[in-house]
Amino acid sequence: MEENINNEIQENINHEPEQVCGCDTKKNERCKCHLTLCIVLALLCLAVIGIYVLHFVGKGSCKVGHKEVSGQTAVANDGSQLRVAYINTDTLMEGYEYARELQKKIEQVSGQQESLLQQEQQFQADYQNFLQTGENMTLTQQQEKEKELKARYEKLARLEKQYADLLPQKQKNLQDELDKMTKAVYNFIADYNAKHDQYNLILAKSYSNTPVLYGDEGMDITQEILEGLNQEYALVKKNQTK
Repeated sequence: MEENINNEIQENINHEPEQVCGCDTKKNERCKCHLTLCIVLALLCLAVIGIYVLHFVGKGSCKVGHKEVSGQTAVANDGSQLRVAYINTDTLMEGYEYARELQKKIEQVSGQQESLLQQEQQFQADYQNFLQTGENMTLTQQQEKEKELKARYEKLARLEKQYADLLPQKQKNLQDELDKMTKAVYNFIADYNAKHDQYNLILAKSYSNTPVLYGDEGMDITQEILEGLNQEYALVKKNQTK
């Protein structure tokens, strides 16, 4: 076996591809990138969460969503009934086509890292096996195996470098697109509210983290917001292809 080839591979055998977000790749954890979590955290704040100061509470009925409910009447600063609604951000994220497409892009980036990790682990296993069993091969077989391992190593090194060089720009592009989507959702909700129901307060509700512990179904405006967002996104995509 050629000593210089062995030394080169041995010195770099423990090199790992650059990680997307600090996950422990030695344990082969699935790294989804911090942007994936950012989507969830950003969408939890889709609606205005600032609570209007209530001056007094009296008996009567209160408008919540599309229903009149009896009991306590919450009154806004201008003396009118306080109108409240909420949006289920989990449902919104799962159903909004723009968010779904962005999630696929994030998974594609993390999938490239996982593929590199699997290739490296397989190379390490094959190389270690060669070190242990190479003495049972003929000199010709050893030489051929060395050439094969060296070619695989060089190809893997090139792929890792390409991935590391492109990763910062990919992360920036995804973050910019996430910010654009989040702002677009905020603006859509504000515009929708101004043109339609004009709620005083719209809350964000999710399974994992929410200020809403309970909400009457009549207060849930998720579907109408989701349908509006998807209609708008479909129209934007259609115009882009013209």
